[in-house]
Amino acid sequence: MKRLLAPLAAAAACLALASCQSSQQPAPVQPSKLVDDVKPAVKAPPTDLEQLAERLVRQSAGVKEGESVLITGGAENMELLEDIAVQVRKAGGFPLIAVGSDRLAKRMYADVPEKYDAQTDQLDLKLAGIVNAVITVGRTTDEKLFADADPKRMAARAKANEAIPEEYDKHNVRTVEVGNGLYPQEWLAPRYGMTTEELAKTFWGGVNIDYTDLQARGAQVSAALAAGSELHITDPAGTDLKVKVQGRAYGVSDGIISAEDVKKGPAGLNVYLPAGEVYTTPVPGTAEGKVVLKKEYFNGQEINDLTLTFAAGKLTGITGSGPGFERMKAVYDAAGEGKDLFAVVDFGINPNVKLPANSQLATWVPAGTVTVGVGNNSWAGGDNKTPYGYFVSLPGTTVTLDGKTVVEAGQLKL
Repeated sequence: MKRLLAPLAAAAACLALASCQSSQQPAPVQPSKLVDDVKPAVKAPPTDLEQLAERLVRQSAGVKEGESVLITGGAENMELLEDIAVQVRKAGGFPLIAVGSDRLAKRMYADVPEKYDAQTDQLDLKLAGIVNAVITVGRTTDEKLFADADPKRMAARAKANEAIPEEYDKHNVRTVEVGNGLYPQEWLAPRYGMTTEELAKTFWGGVNIDYTDLQARGAQVSAALAAGSELHITDPAGTDLKVKVQGRAYGVSDGIISAEDVKKGPAGLNVYLPAGEVYTTPVPGTAEGKVVLKKEYFNGQEINDLTLTFAAGKLTGITGSGPGFERMKAVYDAAGEGKDLFAVVDFGINPNVKLPANSQLATWVPAGTVTVGVGNNSWAGGDNKTPYGYFVSLPGTTVTLDGKTVVEAGQLKL
């Protein structure tokens, strides 16, 4: 899942910061017996990294002369991180690279005393007032890395840093994330019914779409949806959900953070690549029905027949089976206030991202995919700032807007 915290809030505790202009070498890190670093799934992404870096800096983040830019990612993506830093400097900006690893992330949890879980990350708070933009490159992450973590400890850490996203929003920090649930990884590719190479091709094809065309498409779809009052979402798995959206604003993730986007506040400050989403928050208290997902994964473990039941805009029941369900439910139970509020309806509009028919999962951006969820929706312009969020993408849905079909069996009709 994504979009739960500020750009660095979820990662600051497990990243080693290094100035791009520093000549000092970091001290060697001692080996850990907790977890080995995960090898990159794709050693050479099938895309022009220099061209991508320029697009991220110039077009997506819109970096201007004199601005400070935080660049985050894994050591396996160091070439791209360096390319981005060079492009920031070529634009007259000042880059700072933050590099992380699974080993470091795990040690920051396992080796740090529980008494510090309630500490707010003071470095992250200060960075929110210093940087103008954050560019994050999705990194290879072991899906089971925190499968044994205490949900109460994780919730405590999230609660301690709850104010950090607001600080980033307060300073209008622009955020670009490359990944969006599709970053090529060996464990993820089979979930989508692909080889790692096929997933990489799909991913980079989605990232390299013409953003100007996507911007126009997003404006067209959002204008059509904004004219309606009630969405009705159904699918063959048993999903049957109604949500009122009359008068709600629609946001668009089109790959570009424009000057007009910045004026919108949090909903306009974030871009997720591959881009291609149109989303809205609900009229409070109106989500009614159920969402059914035949197969889902949590911390690398399978969940079967996951059913989320809603009444008066709140999640009133969660059922499911499989080894991942107990863990998912424990994490939900440990989360704080606002976790149960219906958050968003998100429509994918990217024509370049297509999943095979045997895919076990859906994802945000393919044209015609619908994603819903609970918890944090500040990224979509909502007012629920809880640090918890859980979102599911539904394949093959049919959606009507005031009785008119806008998505039919997973095909966008607008």
